[in-house]
Amino acid sequence: MYLKNILLSSPHTNTGLPITIVGKGKPILLLHAFGMDSREFIPFIAPLSTRYQFYLPHFRGFGLASNIKLTQFDFIEQYADDTQAVISHICNEHRITSLPVAAISMGALVMWAYFQRFGTDKISRYLNIDQSPVIHNQPDWQGGLFGEQQGEIFANFQKILDTALPYLNNIDSFTHLPYKVKRQMLYMERQFSLLSVGRWQSKAIIHLLGYRTPQRLVFYKHPTWQHKLCCLSAYLKLPYDYRAAIDNIDIPVTLLIGARSKLYAPAWQSKLAGYLEDVNEIILPHSGHAIPLDAPVGFYQTLKQFLDKR
Repeated sequence: MYLKNILLSSPHTNTGLPITIVGKGKPILLLHAFGMDSREFIPFIAPLSTRYQFYLPHFRGFGLASNIKLTQFDFIEQYADDTQAVISHICNEHRITSLPVAAISMGALVMWAYFQRFGTDKISRYLNIDQSPVIHNQPDWQGGLFGEQQGEIFANFQKILDTALPYLNNIDSFTHLPYKVKRQMLYMERQFSLLSVGRWQSKAIIHLLGYRTPQRLVFYKHPTWQHKLCCLSAYLKLPYDYRAAIDNIDIPVTLLIGARSKLYAPAWQSKLAGYLEDVNEIILPHSGHAIPLDAPVGFYQTLKQFLDKR
């Protein structure tokens, strides 16, 4: 299987943005979720790598870009700028005018920001994986992050932020944080992960991977803790309402929805279908928000169907 990593020159960074490239063939862009390493897509795209070339950029602060800092508070808008640079590079490299894009969770929110800023000229079709264009609930849109539980969960997140933020600029190493702060942060991350899945098998995996004894927690290294705090702070403070982007979308769109999603209510995600011109809605009945983990076969089949569509 063909695989390589490149560094792409992008605004506001001297190191270049890392992109993992898998396969050979027609170019495809895949955007990863919050906290995800884009290489986690590889098991799903490996069988398709003889027909397609997948570009897997690493968003600043995650994966191979874990050492690249944000230069602005609004990280979604910065990621949208980076995505524009990646798309332009792919189009120039392959001498094409547009390409298909698939994006999951936060990566899909980045695409909503992209559509609002840059339109659809360089996108031939789009696969939106369990993501609303709105984060904060509005009087006319109650399908934001965590749905009806948003107020309670956001309040808990804010308490943890208030406890941890004073250390953000004074301590670089996670191991040097007070034990209570470390425990609260990791508990928040685990709860977020548990809300993201709908099957008991997935929950068991999260419990197993996330469990750390007090002794292990003392020495645990968490290279992305500062970045995640900055992103969480932006999520809570900025409106992130990209419904205006819907008017710019004149390309075929596939909505892949987890029927058990607790992050973005399926009923509200389905409402998007009524606003889009050319839309295909696929609902996976046993999946939560983290579709590749909850429904790996369904995710692969949908991705393949999306790519094979002419």
